[in-house]
Amino acid sequence: VFDGLPGLEDAFREIYPMADVQHCVVHKVRATFPKIRMADKTAFLSDLKQVYTAIDRDVALAVFDGFKSTWSKRYPKEVKSWEEQLPTLLTFYKYPSLVRNAIYTTNPIERTNKELRKRLKPMNSLTNIEAAEKIIYLQAIDYNENWCGRAVRGFSDPGTRAAFEAMYSERYANNKFKEE
Repeated sequence: VFDGLPGLEDAFREIYPMADVQHCVVHKVRATFPKIRMADKTAFLSDLKQVYTAIDRDVALAVFDGFKSTWSKRYPKEVKSWEEQLPTLLTFYKYPSLVRNAIYTTNPIERTNKELRKRLKPMNSLTNIEAAEKIIYLQAIDYNENWCGRAVRGFSDPGTRAAFEAMYSERYANNKFKEE
């Protein structure tokens, strides 16, 4: 799951060529929000929300077509931007419904980064980079200990597990990763 940072997706695909890429829907909405006139914000965002909260990908694509016909004359750049990224904005629909909320946004990752910054900021001056790395390392160990026994909502469901195993088998069983 990525925000819109240029180059990140290409670098990821180079290392993990068969993995799925999901652009963060929340980041995309936040990036679009300031570009919409105040009078249209509520209706525009409400229509847009129906795209990424649809029951499945086919419905989301159909809803997007309606969204596009409603808003493309007033906001052609914004609608085109969504249309261009729609395949990676809707990747989460490939996954079991119980885990979609956990994978359509980078918010959990950002929350971890925020906690790391909160830990480092009070330490106005660190003696060297190794000191900062040690603090981050210790914080990561703490997170791992806190989260190791927990399952993100939906991931511990037996049906979800079976769906992931089937996806994995289909994607990787017949494809040998070739090292260059």
